[in-house]
Amino acid sequence: MRLNRTGVIAGLLYLSCGWCWVALSHQPWWIAVWFAVVAIAGAFVPGAANQVSLARAYLAAPALAYCLNTAFAPLAVVVALAGLSDLVDGTIARRFAQPSNFGGGLDPVVDGVFIGALALGLSFGGAFPTWLALVIIARYLLPAVAGASLLLAHRRMELRHTVTGQLSTSLILVLVGGIVLFRALNLDAGNIVIGAEVVIPLATLATYVHLGLTLGRPAREPGRA
Repeated sequence: MRLNRTGVIAGLLYLSCGWCWVALSHQPWWIAVWFAVVAIAGAFVPGAANQVSLARAYLAAPALAYCLNTAFAPLAVVVALAGLSDLVDGTIARRFAQPSNFGGGLDPVVDGVFIGALALGLSFGGAFPTWLALVIIARYLLPAVAGASLLLAHRRMELRHTVTGQLSTSLILVLVGGIVLFRALNLDAGNIVIGAEVVIPLATLATYVHLGLTLGRPAREPGRA
């Protein structure tokens, strides 16, 4: 991959907004470093839709910081922005007929970075079970490692969303986001946590099974249904 204008411009915009937020809200220095790292990596990422997806990678640091500070009201805003970016990136890709194999692989990676940081941060603050945060991280980490291993083995494959993968991500974001929202409103989130302890492991298991079956199929040849 090489530098591209869309990635550079988007990275500069994200970096400017992020660094201004860090300075004005007196956030720790490591968040500014994270923004710089993501901006550098994002400069090599093509496509407007993929740059919208990267917003969730940038938002992972503010989510973690607000979790550690138990600042649930601004955290709820961060979660809402992440959810909005998840809706917008697919719409942009379809609107401009630019869905790509790269985008199909990037989307779950940035989902994992954001949701993993959010769940881990909530667990540090005692609002979320640590074991469940680790399940969420494994939900995204293991498929990413498996896919990377296949690519390194030069196996031709088509990176695409699975129904169970999209459903599990939606369920995780709704449940974890619900916990954040209830905490922001000073309401008891105990029932949502119990629901998450049941639903998230089951959704993760279903994702693993479906993904394993999908990866076991050969990629379709171009032009074939």
